[in-house]
Amino acid sequence: MGKRRLVSFDWAMKRLLRSKANFKVLEGFLSELLKEEIRIVEILESESNQEGRFDKFNRLDLKAKTLDEEIILIEVQYEQEFDYLQRILYSTSKTVTEHMDKGQAYADIVKVISISILYFDLGQGKDYIYHGMTSFRGLNLQDELLLTSKQAQMFEKKFPYQLYPEYYLIKVNTFDDVAKNTLDEWIYFLKNEEIKEDFQAKGLREAKEILDILRLSDEDRKAYERYSDDLHYQASMVLSSYGSGKMDGIEQGVKQGIEQGVKQGVKQGIEQGVKQGLVESARKLFGCGMSRTEIAKILGIDENAF
Repeated sequence: MGKRRLVSFDWAMKRLLRSKANFKVLEGFLSELLKEEIRIVEILESESNQEGRFDKFNRLDLKAKTLDEEIILIEVQYEQEFDYLQRILYSTSKTVTEHMDKGQAYADIVKVISISILYFDLGQGKDYIYHGMTSFRGLNLQDELLLTSKQAQMFEKKFPYQLYPEYYLIKVNTFDDVAKNTLDEWIYFLKNEEIKEDFQAKGLREAKEILDILRLSDEDRKAYERYSDDLHYQASMVLSSYGSGKMDGIEQGVKQGIEQGVKQGVKQGIEQGVKQGLVESARKLFGCGMSRTEIAKILGIDENAF
């Protein structure tokens, strides 16, 4: 049986998953990631809802409110940002203040969970899923500060971190395509836009139906085709600039070799510059939606080189 062609998750967030009838897809993803049953009551207005040619290269976000009155921010990011960690801090802080009414008690501050689906390498680390939270540890005894029994009863929480924003970073490109659990099945889909027949993760069965291109309305299918055309156009622009990038790499390598003052340094510098240019172009093409196999064939490099 051939693969069922599915729309990308970012486009689905923009056009399909905001509908209440399709909440089960998002609820399934969130339930697998957060390890608890999540129910969405509404999708709130978010910061970026652009429809332009380059929106895949900008961030795309979705803000959901759960049955437990928590706010979940889901963001897809393709382009590298060195201050990305600070920006998600700003986003959660802004959400907290936006949902804080004048005169409201601090005890009523909304719980915010930030989820970033990243198609670029952020920071240094070997894992592909990271969880950040606030905890308080004793400087002398190294014990963790807990809530009192009265606080726990009032807030229905046990740990202070449950009152603070939490962050999940999913580094899609570093996932090895081996689904070891149901959450990995979701990440496999995020990376490959494919759901295997034996996948059992919550929400994926619904995603197979809702995100199936053949089941889209004529309007949505045409919109997605235009979106795909835009991605191919952007990929062509990146490929066209490859030659320039390659020459820049060679020039940089030669300069490095000359400065080293040895013939071997020149040779190594040229090779390193060319390789760097190829890898950079490959990463840009991958971010445009091209498969690793296609990129490797076009640029003549190994699929595992980027």
